[in-house]
Amino acid sequence: MPYIDSRFSFKMSDPEKEELKSEFGKMIALLDKPESYLMVSIADDSDLWFGGNKLEKGAYIAVSIYSKFTIDPGENVKRTNAFEKFTAASCKYLEERFGIPQSAVYITYSVVPFWGWNGSNF
Repeated sequence: MPYIDSRFSFKMSDPEKEELKSEFGKMIALLDKPESYLMVSIADDSDLWFGGNKLEKGAYIAVSIYSKFTIDPGENVKRTNAFEKFTAASCKYLEERFGIPQSAVYITYSVVPFWGWNGSNF
């Protein structure tokens, strides 16, 4: 059950949003999650500031994934490596497609042990 909440400091066309949604759908596989359960929110034309300066081209992406809590160090390393891959792929795509400098992209990750869907919780 992944959810990607994204904000961009510039206006996007509907076709650009559709393309971005599709790219997120491909990239979510890097976190071992299926696109078939992915929910995406794209908010464009948002006011984003970094270091006290308003960004002409910037992005904030919050990725939430459902996963049971674990203290297994091996699982945590695997998850950290997956997050690194998602960050690298996202930053590269956003820079190449929309001209957003990688230094103007923030990505956060939340692992959620309780997730409701379709009238019940996992």
